[in-house]
Amino acid sequence: MDALYDDPALARFYDWDNPWPVDFDWFLTLLEGAGSVLDLGCGTGIFSVAVAARGAEVVGVDPAAAMLAVARARPGGERVRWLEAAAQGLDLGRRFQAVVMTGHAFQTLATPEDRAACLNTISCHLVPGGRFFFDSRNPEAREWTEWTPEATREVRLHPEFGRVERWNEASETDVPGVVEYETHYLAQDGRHWQARSRIAFPGFDELAGAIAVAGLRVERWYGDAAGGPVRSGCPDFIPVGGVA
Repeated sequence: MDALYDDPALARFYDWDNPWPVDFDWFLTLLEGAGSVLDLGCGTGIFSVAVAARGAEVVGVDPAAAMLAVARARPGGERVRWLEAAAQGLDLGRRFQAVVMTGHAFQTLATPEDRAACLNTISCHLVPGGRFFFDSRNPEAREWTEWTPEATREVRLHPEFGRVERWNEASETDVPGVVEYETHYLAQDGRHWQARSRIAFPGFDELAGAIAVAGLRVERWYGDAAGGPVRSGCPDFIPVGGVA
């Protein structure tokens, strides 16, 4: 478990550093009419709670206890059933009208085996006619090259820690398609929190093949969270579909 997700101190920085992204506005439109939603890798629950506020039954699943502690304390968190578990091998014994994985959480699945297990979980928990989607960054866009201290360094006010300087740095690993990045937070009193994480950047063909093997079909691929097409250098791969 990466400390960025499971360290209680770092979890308190997560929403501050990752406020509601514009991506989530579009993702909500994809869930219109879904009465039950399984949110895998739900993190601090910001998206799960927003879906529940629209009247859906929501189960939020994440392996990080520290993130779920934030989710449970969030206003509206009582509307969601929270479950500490990994997506791989999950079996809730029921199906949902939608199964989603947002915030590029799919990329924390660093191996093909983990990605296959997650896709099988999606397939097993989706009703016929239901919808799934997730987002994964396009490796051709090489977004990690922008995660440098020079490009990401900034100083902002944190509600608990005051003025905090934060920055990232990233590098490719010896595993093809896997990037290691560090997240740093430096408070005025000298306290320094840092975490090192690994995320995968599977290519389009690999994703498409794994989705098909899991018994899922893609109705449409998108290249960004505004509904744009898949094209050379697009920022994301976002498959939207159902059970094959």
